Amino acid sequence: MKYILSISFILILSFSKLFSQDITMPDLQGFKKTSNYPVYTADNLWDFIDGAADTYLSYGFEDLHVAEYIKGKNTIKLEIYRHKDEIQAFGIYSSERSPSFRFINIGAQAYKTDGSLNFFKGKYYIKIRTSSKSEKILQTLETLALKVSDMLHGDSDMPAVLKELPETGRKKNEETYIKESVLGHEFLTGAFKALYEVGDTPFSLFLFKKGSGSDALKTVSDYLKSAGLEVDDPSVGKYVFKDGYNGDIFLSWKDNTIVVISGLSKDQTDLAGRYSTEILK
Repeated sequence: MKYILSISFILILSFSKLFSQDITMPDLQGFKKTSNYPVYTADNLWDFIDGAADTYLSYGFEDLHVAEYIKGKNTIKLEIYRHKDEIQAFGIYSSERSPSFRFINIGAQAYKTDGSLNFFKGKYYIKIRTSSKSEKILQTLETLALKVSDMLHGDSDMPAVLKELPETGRKKNEETYIKESVLGHEFLTGAFKALYEVGDTPFSLFLFKKGSGSDALKTVSDYLKSAGLEVDDPSVGKYVFKDGYNGDIFLSWKDNTIVVISGLSKDQTDLAGRYSTEILK
């Protein structure tokens, strides 16, 4: 029995290693491709990005492949981060994105800023950067990004859940996915966040998609309990209450979907209701 278990363990490690090695970095004409880096996993990611590793791990990081492209004194570094799924990849990508960046059409979404080009596609988050100021080298970042995007499997689409967020007043390219401690609460996890401004009124909307209605009810119950409230109807409901961390909160849910709106006051219930109803209709 011990022999069989040992063989099984070795096979699992072998398949895991094979899986982490299945990315072949593309060639780039005129550049020498090198890779003096290991394939980074959850065990050694700290060796590469140190303090940022915990954030990447929280978004379902699986492995990282790194290569460098060298031409004379110019070097381009390519990093391909693989995450558990497209939502986790979007989450880490969106956490490092700013609406002030210049967005381009590569993968699901890409941006360029200060010698860097970052994008995500499917469950991959790709970072390409150079210290060169040469316009030709900077343009080559896009050439390499297109090669990588064509090579990687996955849809070149933003997460489908984002389509459920109301368009009116939504700030462009400021949607994010927060994996843990939404609004500072440990029991609130896995929310898409969008920022809005209607007239002169800014507010934030958080959209949760739980695995089931019972999962959603558990989250709702935990949140209400933290405010000294209880659920009246377990299938659907709307509440307005004071959150010690975040002021007035508008909480609505239906089936496995939860909508939380912060930044509005109680006398703006109609505005909050329009947005939550559009999602939960």
